[in-house]
Amino acid sequence: MKLTNWILAVLFALFAVVQYNDLDPWLWILMYGYVAVVCGFAALGKWNNYVILAGLAVSLTWGVLLVPEFVKWLKMGLPNIAGQMKAESPHIEFTREFLGLAICVATLAWQFWLSKRKR
Repeated sequence: MKLTNWILAVLFALFAVVQYNDLDPWLWILMYGYVAVVCGFAALGKWNNYVILAGLAVSLTWGVLLVPEFVKWLKMGLPNIAGQMKAESPHIEFTREFLGLAICVATLAWQFWLSKRKR
């Protein structure tokens, strides 16, 4: 698990770094950076359930706000959201954000599960 957590910490740190050119970079730098820090501490064997749950609450709440746009994308027949980096339609940006948050939620939920298992 230690290696997996280090890999996740580095990946989320890289995710944070490449957000500088996003429409709302600081929100994403903070979110991905937060998850990177949680994974880094987990790699050291240190979990704080309050920190993990706070991150889960933020990412879940934020994700729920994007569900209508994600559903709209699904109803459109899943048009390509990866063809270009510049989001020319709102559904592209919202769907990417929803999926990014889903990755954050999955990682934080896994960290919470690990923290419970380790205790």
